[in-house]
Amino acid sequence: MTEKKKREKVVAEITLAHLIQLALENGHSLNQEEAIAFLNQEGRAYAMWKHMMQAGEDYIKSSLERSSRDPVPIRYAANGRRIAM
Repeated sequence: MTEKKKREKVVAEITLAHLIQLALENGHSLNQEEAIAFLNQEGRAYAMWKHMMQAGEDYIKSSLERSSRDPVPIRYAANGRRIAM
């Protein structure tokens, strides 16, 4: 892990090495070409990106809700989703 510092943006990615390792941990063997093909089949890479974005949003929301030291005002959008101000 890198040292903590102020950030304006967070980038998360699943690399081919991660995918190959996860496959091995689950009893499957993938080489680099197979891992690339797997990610690009049936929109998996985009679906994974959407899941990662949703997980990030959920984490931020729960962190904001738990924060008691410095609460952040939250308003509601027209669709009912909460938005931090």
